Amino acid sequence: MIRLELRIEYPDSRTADAVHGAIGPENGDHVRAELRGNILDLVMESASAGSLKNTADDLLACIKAAEDASGLVVPCPAADLDGDAFLE
Repeated sequence: MIRLELRIEYPDSRTADAVHGAIGPENGDHVRAELRGNILDLVMESASAGSLKNTADDLLACIKAAEDASGLVVPCPAADLDGDAFLE
């Protein structure tokens, strides 16, 4: 069995709870999620690396959508007019 554990820390417990609630229906039996204050712990297990990767990819896409909806993700302030971001 292959196991992947992720820990995501949010600025506050309210945001962590919102993301946790948003990804709950997607998790099913594939992901165990535990919320502790502003920290979201996620555990996935699978018999194969490919299956685990697919589960993780799906979960991360759902987390990104939940974070986008909560306003956590903002455009890079260094983005040029074409929308391409760069770092100094």
